[in-house]
Amino acid sequence: MAHAVQLPPSETPSAEPPIQLLDPAGNLSTDERLPLDPAAVDLPALYRDMTLARRLDTEAIALQRQGELGLWPSLRGQEAAQVGAAYALGGRDMVFPTYREHGVAWCRGLDPVSLLGLFRGTTLGGWDPYAHHFNLYTLVIGAQTLHAVGYAMGLYRDGSTGSGDPDRDTAVLAFLGDGALSEGETNEAFVWAAAQNLPVVFFCQNNQWAISAPYSVQSRIPVARRASGFGFPGIRVDGNDVLACLAATRQALHQARTGGGPTLIEAVTYRVNAHTTADDASRYRTAEETEDWTARDPLERLRAHLESAGALTDEYVTDLEQRERDLAERLRAGCRGLADPDASSPFEHTYARMPADLRRQLREHLEFVSTGPQDGERT
Repeated sequence: MAHAVQLPPSETPSAEPPIQLLDPAGNLSTDERLPLDPAAVDLPALYRDMTLARRLDTEAIALQRQGELGLWPSLRGQEAAQVGAAYALGGRDMVFPTYREHGVAWCRGLDPVSLLGLFRGTTLGGWDPYAHHFNLYTLVIGAQTLHAVGYAMGLYRDGSTGSGDPDRDTAVLAFLGDGALSEGETNEAFVWAAAQNLPVVFFCQNNQWAISAPYSVQSRIPVARRASGFGFPGIRVDGNDVLACLAATRQALHQARTGGGPTLIEAVTYRVNAHTTADDASRYRTAEETEDWTARDPLERLRAHLESAGALTDEYVTDLEQRERDLAERLRAGCRGLADPDASSPFEHTYARMPADLRRQLREHLEFVSTGPQDGERT
């Protein structure tokens, strides 16, 4: 059996340079493919939310290391992709995340403590998807792309796309990682979205590694170029550039809402931390590669621009630092205060009417739980 040639992630064959509007030194540029007026964007707010998303991530990792969470999938390095995309959303647009979109959840107004419940084991969900138009996290790789397409199909059939009424037209934003592109569900979602011309934007955070498999062994072409095989546009942007991510998502969502169909966005970024806190990235990545990407930090480039423009005052920084401390304290107290789930909760909310077999299993489960731990069993 022949072995695949493992190219370094940055050497994916025929990869065109991603579109960039804010370079690593903090300098702005323009690109006719992604028109954006930076003066019309609240740049300090973008920096604030990227900073708070990172603090959320940092505190959750600390809580996992203290045994308060069973697992945590870090977003570090992907703040620009997530916050930029989130800022392009309209109030009615629906988001279908993976399990790593903590920055998008933050921007959609979710209580960040609710994100911790799934990883503490106190809930199977944690929030009402319709309250913030942000669906529950999906742990099955790629499954959320089909959920997104199904929701988009509902919008299409309800006449909530391409109507010409900006107060009615709605789009769907589905997040995925580069590893999800190798899943059958994702390719089925692409086929159906194209065939039905559905109002859905697929936002791929190409963080270079599907756990331990580099992107170069998953595909011979860049992520964005895959879209042409399904018959819809693909665009490749610098995923560490919050403005490029915002502009690309805004453009694609507008096209979706107005009846233009799906788009695939490839945000080229890097997962600086391991895949999850259960992973040891040093077993398959070099320290030099991680250091190289760490030097392209998405927060630092926006901060450099704001400082050069005089838009980041001492007062703003001091206030932001206090917000970070408040958020950290809220997460620590909130996590430890999450109530243990009722023993019957795994059986409920699955069916509108519980079947007799499931009701019998629930009764047996409650009887078992009521007996407490047996001799030799750990609590």
